[in-house]
Amino acid sequence: MSEAARGFILRPSNGRPFHFDPGALCLEFLLLGGPGILARFDVLHEPEDLVRWAAESRLPGGLDPAVTPEEVRDARVLRDAVYRLAAARAYGDEPPAGDIAVVNAVAEQAPPVPRLTAEGARAWAPGVTGTQLLSAVARDAVDLFSGPYADRVRECGTHNCYLLFVDTSRPGRRRWCSMERCGNRQKVRAHRARHADAADAAGATKDADVT
Repeated sequence: MSEAARGFILRPSNGRPFHFDPGALCLEFLLLGGPGILARFDVLHEPEDLVRWAAESRLPGGLDPAVTPEEVRDARVLRDAVYRLAAARAYGDEPPAGDIAVVNAVAEQAPPVPRLTAEGARAWAPGVTGTQLLSAVARDAVDLFSGPYADRVRECGTHNCYLLFVDTSRPGRRRWCSMERCGNRQKVRAHRARHADAADAAGATKDADVT
């Protein structure tokens, strides 16, 4: 699992932009959409979409892969498989064997090759392909789903938020995709509920005093 923590700025149509760090490269991949109900969030259509995602992901910069339309189709298959495996982990379900096979097959491909420059910086060997990029994602999924944080893959606690993340915090109590959005909304709801309960209790006491 990648160690760098960058995250994405998500811009929902019904709210303010917020920062979201799913905690793993393979879970960042799910921000491109997914199967079922997530199909309406699909933003993986053209090679440029995958290239743009790579530049924004937690992978070191400068990857700039050359992606073909066929690799975009492969990316959609891998993305949907990773989603189902992550959702199975989040809910304690049996991981689908077919999706495990997809991830393993992609992980067998060669990943991007890192290089050391004369200046001591990290770079990538030229000619990175979309297949190599997908291999990096699949290998990250293998690391996540077989590693120490496999049981900390979770879905956001808000009923209508489907974002998946891995809780890498020390206490392991993360419940929300982001405290900026769903966490704060839940705090507001809880605050309003407490005040409503207090108002109801005060009204009941007043009625009792009158009678």
